[in-house]
Amino acid sequence: FFVLFFSTHDELQTLDVDDAFFSTPEDIAARALKPQGGVSFIRTFKKQEEDQAVNLPANLNELVNNATYVQSPDNLVWKFFYDLKGSTEYPFQGGVFQWARYRINGTGLNEKEKIFSESLNKHEDTLTLATLRIFSNGLGQPHFHFNANEMGFVISGCGQVGVILSGVTSNFNIGIGDVIFFPVGTQHYIKSVCDEDLVVVLAYSTGNQLETLRMNDYFHGTADHILAQLFFKNQEEFQKFPRAFK
Repeated sequence: FFVLFFSTHDELQTLDVDDAFFSTPEDIAARALKPQGGVSFIRTFKKQEEDQAVNLPANLNELVNNATYVQSPDNLVWKFFYDLKGSTEYPFQGGVFQWARYRINGTGLNEKEKIFSESLNKHEDTLTLATLRIFSNGLGQPHFHFNANEMGFVISGCGQVGVILSGVTSNFNIGIGDVIFFPVGTQHYIKSVCDEDLVVVLAYSTGNQLETLRMNDYFHGTADHILAQLFFKNQEEFQKFPRAFK
């Protein structure tokens, strides 16, 4: 099956080829398409009662004689295609990411991936996509994104999610087939709680480079004397946090 993400928060508006065809006056369609037989041929088309959004007629073999096509050159294919499964893995303590995203100057991308990256960035309201695998009992630590909403679909495993907003944490469990949503600027975390890995497909509402700040980064980026004032603890206590932790 396909997991599809669309970059809109409004009701999705879709127009299929057959809907557009049957919504066009017969004489207009005939003048535009110029078939043999003119309007008479156009009138041989009959609108099906069932929605043809996913079309698999019972007599498909009789209708289609040749479904082959010529593969387009790479410079065209990779504008619209990305081999996410075959892309570089980015491990972290507790799991691994793979990304289909825009990177400034193509950092970390091969030549084909750069084509996709630039194509993504040239269009408005595009998406960044990722697969996230969190190992059993692993943690995707608290973090938030400056420039994107995030939505995910659980492929396998099960986990616990926390969404932290204005000092209030919403905790809930997730499993196969569930969808999660994190608004831009909302701190969140995901923990795997099954014996098997938790695998999630993630989509981010930006075609620019994703901007993320993780808890360990902003905590360690704050001076010890500031933390001491915030938490009413001795400044030396904050030396107990290992700065190499990721």
